[in-house]
Amino acid sequence: MIWERDRYIAHCQHQFTGREMFCQLFGPLHVCKQEWAEQGATEKEIALTAFDFDYVPKFIVSGHTGPASGLQNVILEDTEEYTISIDHLGRKNRLCKKTATIPLPMEFPVKTMDDWLKIKHWYEFSEDRIDYEKLEQQKKLYEKGYLSLFGVPGGFDECRELMGEENLCIAYYEEPELIHDILNTIADTALKVIERTGKIVPINNLIIHEDMAGKSGPLVGPSQVKEFIAPYYQKVWDAAKAHGAVLFSQDSDGDMSPVIDEFMNCGVQCFMPYEPIGNMDMVKLREKYGNKLYFKGGIDKHALRKGKEAIRKELEYKMSAPMLGGGTVFALDHLVPNGVKIEDFRYYVNLSREILGLGPIKGEGFERMAF
Repeated sequence: MIWERDRYIAHCQHQFTGREMFCQLFGPLHVCKQEWAEQGATEKEIALTAFDFDYVPKFIVSGHTGPASGLQNVILEDTEEYTISIDHLGRKNRLCKKTATIPLPMEFPVKTMDDWLKIKHWYEFSEDRIDYEKLEQQKKLYEKGYLSLFGVPGGFDECRELMGEENLCIAYYEEPELIHDILNTIADTALKVIERTGKIVPINNLIIHEDMAGKSGPLVGPSQVKEFIAPYYQKVWDAAKAHGAVLFSQDSDGDMSPVIDEFMNCGVQCFMPYEPIGNMDMVKLREKYGNKLYFKGGIDKHALRKGKEAIRKELEYKMSAPMLGGGTVFALDHLVPNGVKIEDFRYYVNLSREILGLGPIKGEGFERMAF
């Protein structure tokens, strides 16, 4: 079903709007698509348009808050196994096609303050970050009920993109002034973009991409979040709220439990996709935090590789009474992994719709709900 903006917002704010929401955050992995084709899946099934997942029409407000380097992506080498390329930050990257969807940098542009100062202008504000013509088009979409998303660089993730995880984690202790300057620069630009775009298109949902945790926990602790990241978050959240924002979601991945409280203190309401393998059990988190968090994802994608009994057990637990009635956008906790049979994916969809009382599939298409 296609959801209207106001209904979606109310649902995320734990109001029961008469229906549960069942969506798909991402699509299948590339190899999974090949496996499904070999198993006789239809083109619509592979494209996920056959399952009638819920979604809300949306757009990302046209104001650029990330790096404006002027560099273009260039492919240096492309084989069946991997792709080597140069990206928008001037980094050489390697993508292993059979095991990943995101290329990994082989080098990073910032090691010292001097390195940062050479590229700092990439992140500083200029009026050409605002596409006023596109904003006028988006204003019309907003008036039709589309959800408006405003994205800013991650407080951890953007520094990681510039420095690499190891150098960044060392810099928190050895070069804190470098991290503060990076985040202050990004914040200043974000605030100026919000100020200009928000006068034309109201903001509904502030979104931040971090991907800062794995199965063993986040790559920074509460003290680093509090000192470095939280002030940045608080600035942009206050600015977004001043222009209408009521939802603040973070794409985090992994086990965020050690830092959830610090991020909640600066406005975050959702830590999608709540990966069970990363200790993010949304049923237990609902018990702990109540209506202070809303949930997107949370259904263990790996259960789909274990057969119908495991799928039923997972759904009956996750789609239980405490998670119903608003506040949960039910979905797999990430991409559909390799090894999931199309027969079992069909079973997952049909059983989910049965448990949630969604009725028969009407063929209304699919739009991923990754934001």
